[in-house]
Amino acid sequence: MDRFRISEAARLLGVSDDTVRRWVDSDALPTTGESPARIPGDALAAHAVELARAATDPSDVLSSARNRFVGLVTRVQIDGVMAQVDLQAGPHRVVSLLSAEAVRELGLEVGSLAVAVMKATNVIIERPGA
Repeated sequence: MDRFRISEAARLLGVSDDTVRRWVDSDALPTTGESPARIPGDALAAHAVELARAATDPSDVLSSARNRFVGLVTRVQIDGVMAQVDLQAGPHRVVSLLSAEAVRELGLEVGSLAVAVMKATNVIIERPGA
């Protein structure tokens, strides 16, 4: 099983090292007892799932899509009939290309709360240097 140092766990969860240390000190995250402290991968994964639940979807839409990222619009670039919208959802940056008309109709601007919804037939998962 993978084990992660506090700094690695912080980077993966998108929080500071101090936040991870507080979670360890409050027993919200276990360690393996090693020095320096390491967090078991399964415990880190469970904690990541709990953190993701904190971002509630503000819409009342029923959808078959399960990949929904709630976040804030950080950039809107309109060029003619097309636009690029960047959304920051926790540690994830999602970029969407859509019509300029759709951006205007949705009232998307920097700071807007939005939900990126993805439904794809292909998803690739990689594992670095296992």
